[in-house]
Amino acid sequence: MIIDRIENVPLYAGLGAKVQQALEYLAKTDFKALESGRYEIAGDEVFALVQRYETKPHDQGLWEAHRRYIDVQYLVSGSEIMGYAPLDTLAVKEPYKPENDCELLTGTGDFLTVSPRMFAVFFPQDAHMPGLMNKIPEPVIKVVVKVQCEN
Repeated sequence: MIIDRIENVPLYAGLGAKVQQALEYLAKTDFKALESGRYEIAGDEVFALVQRYETKPHDQGLWEAHRRYIDVQYLVSGSEIMGYAPLDTLAVKEPYKPENDCELLTGTGDFLTVSPRMFAVFFPQDAHMPGLMNKIPEPVIKVVVKVQCEN
């Protein structure tokens, strides 16, 4: 897992061309002007999901992990708490489903506050619990760029 501010994108050039493409897209795009939905960057290899939602209580959060895609999550507005745990420290709640590239898990991890202009990169070994409220529910705009793993 990586967490940083968008102005530090140049530090991550070594993560590979697709991750770099995702980070550069996040750094240069005005997401407040875009509708919610999917935006192609490089076909199914790199694409963005613009999301608008209200953060939820911690007890409604779910641990998730992906195998085909790296998640690059970028907060445009609002704030939320995100959880992180090494995948191998959690137990499977719902087995991996290839059709939505998601496995649900149970267990404990660490949590941090993510505010506007911050991004988090979750690799396949990183379980995460996004979308949690910071004290009270609030509306957020978040972009999740899905980056197909290099195989």
